[in-house]
Amino acid sequence: MAPTATNVRNLDGIKNYTAFWQKDSKTDSKTDQDNRLSEYTSVVNGYYDGATDLYEYGWGQNFHFARYYPGEAFYQAIARHEHYLAFAMHLKPGMRVLDVGCGVGGPAREIARFAGVEIVGLNNNDYQIERANRYTKKAGLEKQVSFTKGDFMKLREQFGENSFDAVYAIEATCHAPSWEGIYGEIFRVLKPGGYFGLYEWCMTDAWDASNPEHKRIAHGIEVGDGIPEMRPIKAARSALKQVGFQIETDVDLADVGDKIPWYYPLEGDIRKVQTLWDIFMCWRMTWVGKVTTQTTVRVLETVGIAPKGTYDVGESLKVAAEALVAGGKAKLFTPMMLFVSQKPQA
Repeated sequence: MAPTATNVRNLDGIKNYTAFWQKDSKTDSKTDQDNRLSEYTSVVNGYYDGATDLYEYGWGQNFHFARYYPGEAFYQAIARHEHYLAFAMHLKPGMRVLDVGCGVGGPAREIARFAGVEIVGLNNNDYQIERANRYTKKAGLEKQVSFTKGDFMKLREQFGENSFDAVYAIEATCHAPSWEGIYGEIFRVLKPGGYFGLYEWCMTDAWDASNPEHKRIAHGIEVGDGIPEMRPIKAARSALKQVGFQIETDVDLADVGDKIPWYYPLEGDIRKVQTLWDIFMCWRMTWVGKVTTQTTVRVLETVGIAPKGTYDVGESLKVAAEALVAGGKAKLFTPMMLFVSQKPQA
């Protein structure tokens, strides 16, 4: 029998996640940050045990942002964002590709269809892996897309060196305790000449860590999205070079074609909706929509259908949405810093 929501999720982890952040948010000291970095596995797992159902309700199976163009539907933009990455990193049919931090497998399934590649999705969260396997079987892609549990800070230990023709990560490696650590592991499992495609969450060059408002926005993103530490673009660029990658593409897509900003679905402004199909999605982020959702979650939690702590994780997501929109409007944050890097030939 397939695992159920209750027997693959760490229910204590959901409660502990919100308790951890409630304590941490009162001071946000250097010690608090060090604790988040050292406990990244439990922090991230607790977050996704509680947030996955809410993500799927609000966003679907592809947990990432995208650029939008006039008349373009939400899911069309999401798919295009994934296709663009696959194209940029030169994927070809028959390649064996690693998806680092695969969520419930939405991008893996889309990229597998688009590029004709074999994808292995890595995730350290049992609940998401269970859902990823179920969705992939339903899509008839189980022979092309598979999922495995593992720590993305120990890729070489799990897969061995030079194991993949290409590797990508979509808004996932921001959860790592260090970029040098995670990028170094990716470098080792990638074959010589292979490409690493990355959409990274970064604070932009306009961000000033000493500015109280800038710091508030960064910490709101950390609290709301289970991220140990937000870091600037230059740190990602430096880390890629430090571990040995040669950067081929280096561009913040948030500044490309931004007639409709990447954060518009979080604003709850129905006037910006591009298609009638997307009205409900945008409505969920209005004040009324958020109150309705959280009231429903509270009831489900009270009667035992939703795990304890889910409501609090939902509150964290509201904090995240506010911080992400503020960071996007001020151009202090980007969720789509695109790097395409190559491992040199041996």
